[in-house]
Amino acid sequence: MNSIKAISGRYLLPLLLLLILALLATMPEYVPPYIVILFISIFMYVILSVSWAAFCGPTNYTSLATAALFGTGVYTSSLLQALPLPSVIVIGGLLSLLLGLLIGLIALRLRGMYFIIFTFGLSELLRNTMIWYEINITGTAGRWLTILDTEAAYYYMLGIAFVTLLVTYLLGRSKFGLAMRSIGEDEDASAHTGVNVNAVKIITFAITAFFMGAAGAVMAPRWSYIDPRLAFNPFLSFYPVVMALFGGVGQFYGPILGAVIITVLSDMVLARFPLYNILLLGLIFIVVILFLPNGLVGLVRRERTGSCGKGFDVIRKRLGIKS
Repeated sequence: MNSIKAISGRYLLPLLLLLILALLATMPEYVPPYIVILFISIFMYVILSVSWAAFCGPTNYTSLATAALFGTGVYTSSLLQALPLPSVIVIGGLLSLLLGLLIGLIALRLRGMYFIIFTFGLSELLRNTMIWYEINITGTAGRWLTILDTEAAYYYMLGIAFVTLLVTYLLGRSKFGLAMRSIGEDEDASAHTGVNVNAVKIITFAITAFFMGAAGAVMAPRWSYIDPRLAFNPFLSFYPVVMALFGGVGQFYGPILGAVIITVLSDMVLARFPLYNILLLGLIFIVVILFLPNGLVGLVRRERTGSCGKGFDVIRKRLGIKS
């Protein structure tokens, strides 16, 4: 009986994922166009948050280079729009991968706040460099692209999201994943046990950078117009962090859950209160820091293990509510 349960448990998750993939693949045929557009944004943020969490979660490094890596894919698409989009996606991903390698070689010897400041500063450097280049060299204030059909953008983003989830899942369960977790626990001890710490960090960071660039390459023709402020928007560096932390980086599905919930909430807020979207992001971040340090996944796990009551006691105490 136990063996039957083990076998059924092993195949239940893959079957469930295949069912979800089948539903997503046929969704444009039976839902309104607005829902398809919303899911394009959901897929984009799933790619960014899962890619961020795949490296930063186990290693305990906090990268704010997402805007730089995503923006590289965006501008690659604008410069190579004469080529077929699949080729542009691969090239954009590879250029972001090369940028990820460069960041890794330069910055991944830094730790803590120094690494955070460097990665955010790099994103800002690229944004301001592109602004200067367009104003002083090309004499433009942005670029127009041939718009990509909604349904085509949906399937491209779905494909990239699926590959991102598959690669990061396999990566987390490989020797690289084990090495990254050991780095997060104690980097010096990991190095002393024979782990090539710098190589693991650089290669993993570069792999996750590929998917960020690929997502940017698809979104550029979807937006139809881009400029450095849009392509290298600094909020693109913070949104994936908040989404991953809100969902919980301790489990594979945590960043997915966070990306879906926050994207839907942001869309609802933008539709009704367009000036309060950033306020929502700040409130979510405060809630995560104060009450959900392990994200929604951690809250569910506490409830399943029977320790959720203690967690709510802490919340009530912080809010000054008497039992």
